[in-house]
Amino acid sequence: MNFALILFVLVIVTGLAWIADKLIFQPGRRRAAEAAVAAFDEQQLAIGTAANADGVASARAKLRDDKLRQPWWLEYSASFFPVILAVFLVRSFVVEPFKIPSGSMIPTLHIGDFILVNKFDYGIRLPLLNKKIISIGEPQRGDVMVFRYPKDESMDYIKRVIGVPGDIVAYENKRLTINGKPLPMTQLPDYFDQERIAYFKQYNETIGSVTHRILNDPNVPPFILGASDFPYRSNCTYNSEGVVCKVPPGHYFMMGDNRDDSADSRYWGFVPDKNIIGKAFFIWMNFSDLKRIGMIH
Repeated sequence: MNFALILFVLVIVTGLAWIADKLIFQPGRRRAAEAAVAAFDEQQLAIGTAANADGVASARAKLRDDKLRQPWWLEYSASFFPVILAVFLVRSFVVEPFKIPSGSMIPTLHIGDFILVNKFDYGIRLPLLNKKIISIGEPQRGDVMVFRYPKDESMDYIKRVIGVPGDIVAYENKRLTINGKPLPMTQLPDYFDQERIAYFKQYNETIGSVTHRILNDPNVPPFILGASDFPYRSNCTYNSEGVVCKVPPGHYFMMGDNRDDSADSRYWGFVPDKNIIGKAFFIWMNFSDLKRIGMIH
């Protein structure tokens, strides 16, 4: 379901109702109210009733209110317009919420984490078209980024930025090397995955200015099985130890922190700039574990 498209349609429909009410229906109701009140006053004058009598004043006010009242369909549609517009603008240009559906980013992100994604760090983009109109910044190595899955752009994925345009990324024997320099790794105590009821090797890995945790499964071989065809696949060389890729211009190499349980750029290729949604920066809720709330690293 394309929630952005649904929200956009609601903005258009309620916005048209709001404009029509301000320019057409509201002036018409005012004229009708004024005419009704004038006729009421003439009627009361003809029968000699004092205009300031309590009952007359109340009936006069009720008559005016009835004529000014919006029809129910217009009241709901026009009154919701400012709220829907505000949600649309915030979601399109400032911050957007997502829910983590899989374990590919464990231990950084868990299934059920509700996260916030910064929509302007990587530039201002037109809603729906996702075309960048104002350039502010570019993804950096180590960022956790949400993007449209290149194989099916109706799906949103979240991974970590490993390679930026021009980088040579090697993932061999479960070690990352970028432009010929191995990334520093420090072994941590094994990680217990409660979903899979198993222990995995855990490390601190430093990429750029970001130090984050990753998982490796010693039972999974280092070579890549099932890599599909994708644009610029000729930039990648697969071997028995893993894969080496040169990131093409305007694209990014993405990987999950759960290295042996993540379908990522090793399998389906590079992420083009046009598919970028934003930078994940905060976990605002996990109903199973409130301690998860906090910044994303």
